[in-house]
Amino acid sequence: MIKSMTGFGRGESTNEVHNFNVEIKTVNHRYNDIVIKMPKHINYLEEKIKRTIKDKINRGRVEVYINLEYIDESAVDVKVDLSLANAYKEALNTLADQLDIKDDVNLSHMLSFSEIIRTERKELNEDETWNCLEVAIVEALDCVIDMRIKEGLALKSDLEAQLMSMDEIIDKIEERSPLVVIEYREKLESRIKEILNIDCNIDEERLAYEVAFFADKSDINEEIIRFKSHIKQFLKSLEENEPVGRKLDFLIQEMNREINTIGSKANDLVISNSVVNIKSQLEKMREQVQNIE
Repeated sequence: MIKSMTGFGRGESTNEVHNFNVEIKTVNHRYNDIVIKMPKHINYLEEKIKRTIKDKINRGRVEVYINLEYIDESAVDVKVDLSLANAYKEALNTLADQLDIKDDVNLSHMLSFSEIIRTERKELNEDETWNCLEVAIVEALDCVIDMRIKEGLALKSDLEAQLMSMDEIIDKIEERSPLVVIEYREKLESRIKEILNIDCNIDEERLAYEVAFFADKSDINEEIIRFKSHIKQFLKSLEENEPVGRKLDFLIQEMNREINTIGSKANDLVISNSVVNIKSQLEKMREQVQNIE
């Protein structure tokens, strides 16, 4: 089952101490690029978070936003740096004396310096913190995966329709191909008579040689066979349960290569128009495949 690389999900988890809110957004990317934004004091959980995500997402840019609120007030320590406060007080008094400012240093002045009073999180149990966070992450990931699967199914349906359309066009090219040589012989024979402006006997052996040379140069049978083979491989890959985005991208490159060769060798307006239609569909498919995991 193919998956899109676009998804979004939210998760929440609460225990006696923590309340985690997690948002995960994924977009297309060549590799598995994980970016995490979370409170600095739980940075030690980053590797566990990445491992959990990689177990479920193989490819794409994953942006994780983690918000943490502490339920238990005892989890917070308020610390006062008295030595720093005294230093600030002395500096302010000196400044007031030097500038002849008639004002006493008070508490409101001291509170303007954020370094004096700071809050810190008490050392908490790492396992309890992770167990709570993991629940929120998994919940968010499940929502992301669900969205990626739904969009992947829509992409699969559209890609299959385009492949069937291209298969019909390539069948018409295959039917048209032998007629190109026949029409070339008729045009060549007519042109020779027109140039000579007489009703003369044409050297059949020489004419047959020219037609055979044209037929060999414009033969597109191998390219048609390979193109059809790529369509079958593409359809088969859409049924696989592993990431196939890169494989599908490669197959589209190969189909482009074959159809370009068909267009350059066929030397026929009808086939050229069919080639243009297929190339247009391949370009649309290429854009869609860029978003498949």
